Parts: sequence; structure tokens; C-alpha cells
Amino acid sequence: MPELPEVEVVRRGLDQWVKGRTITLAEVLHPRAIRRHLPGAAAFSAALAGRTVTDVRRRGKYLWLPLDSGEAIVAHLGMSGQLLVDSVVERHLRVRVAFSDGGPDLRFVDQRTFGEMMVSPLVGDIPEPIIHIAPDPFEPVFDDEVFAKRLRARDTEIKRALLDQSLISGVGNIYADEALWRARLHWARPTATLTGPKIAELLAAVREVMASALAQGGTSFDSLYVNVNGESGYFERSLEAYGRREQPCSRCGTPIRRDPFMNRSSFSCPKCQRKPR
Repeated sequence: MPELPEVEVVRRGLDQWVKGRTITLAEVLHPRAIRRHLPGAAAFSAALAGRTVTDVRRRGKYLWLPLDSGEAIVAHLGMSGQLLVDSVVERHLRVRVAFSDGGPDLRFVDQRTFGEMMVSPLVGDIPEPIIHIAPDPFEPVFDDEVFAKRLRARDTEIKRALLDQSLISGVGNIYADEALWRARLHWARPTATLTGPKIAELLAAVREVMASALAQGGTSFDSLYVNVNGESGYFERSLEAYGRREQPCSRCGTPIRRDPFMNRSSFSCPKCQRKPR
């Protein structure tokens, strides 16, 4: 699933291609793509017709396009969703948005149909369905001290906490493993045992790894994640832990270990990231 860097890459592309344009048509080609827009396809299309996109915003893994109506188009890419422009892709096309200037359409393509779009009112600057999601670590409103206090109060493992979007948004399986490797923390370390300096080190690692991924266009393991022009990211080449089972740790040479984790996998160095007793 795309995480913060991949979604931010898409946001930047949409800001270039879609911001300031007026919508003439929103065509829903698969009802599952707007399943959370409860009024249905006709209402979705009617809410967008004639509206101008005023901005392109992101929080964690969610994107939204504020409109001059005071509402916003909200999108979550899910496992395989793609927002493409300047493309004639028809396979797995779920929603097509056309603009008054006759320029490139915005196309929501989603092979597995786990992604979604909806039109939502804004509460302040945030779409109503996602106001429960915590700020991500790149937002000015993210408070490191509040995060540390809430983290230590959780009775859980550190990786579970990093994946909790009500605590910190945008971090998924890949970048949790990478940040924990950088901070030399085992994924099962109890949150209550973390000191303030160690939490600060972990937050710095989270920001560093996601900034590096963003600079490289994100992480693409297959063709399901691409930017708005259909191009893949290449941060996969820089991964230190995730997906590197039995490959040597670049710090100490110990083979990277894979453990089952929440129906997924967790990758760590047995020497650099000591398992808690």
C-alpha cells in the first residue's frame, strides 16, 4: 500500500496538473470506487460538475482536492489505486474527471478496487471523514512532545504504534521497518520502555527515511504504484531492512531476519535491533 512518500509524490503531480482547473464531467465507471460516497454516482458527478479545484492537500495516506464549493474530493489509493493525468489508460479505469480547458483528464485507475474517492465537506481545512487521523510527521501541527507522551502511554509494541494512524499518520509497513532499523529498535519493543531521547531519535529516523524515499519518487515493487505520469519510484534500491530477508545488514553484516507481523512481515537485524526479553 502506498505510504506517505508515495502519496506525496502523487500530490505534487496533481498540484502541477489539476490545481486551478474547472471540472466539466466526473464519470463513475465502477461503483466500488465511490462506495463511501453514500448518495451514489449521480450525486458524486453532480457535486463536481462546474467546480474548480483550488488546492491539492494530503494528510498521511489521504489526498484531497478542495473545491470552490467548500467541499473536497477525497481519495485513498488503497493497495493498487493510481491517479493519472495525461494518460489514455482504460484498463481498470474507475473514475474519469474531465476539465473545461480540454487538457488532460484525471483518471482514477484501481486494479483491485480497494481504493476509493468521495466528495466530503471540510471541517476547518480537513475532510470530515478523516478528522480522526493524526497529523503526519511533516505537518507543522505535528507536536513531537505530544506524540512522545501518547506513545509512552500506549501498552503496545513500537511498530504497532507507528502503524496506528490515530497516533501518527502516513507510516506503513515499509517505512516503519526502515525507521526502526535506523533507530536500532526491535519492532516488538514495548512503547512504555522508550525514553524521551530514544523517541526523538525514532521520529528523526521516520522523517529521514521518508524524506529520502520522497526524493527518489517513493518505493515501487511493481507497476501498481506509479506517479501521476505513470512513472515508478526507485527507493527500493535504498532499503536497509524491509524485504531483505537473509541479506547482510549494511551496518554489521548479520543476515536480516523476517518475522510474521499482523498478517504481514517485519524485517530487522538480529544484532543491531535486539529483541526485548
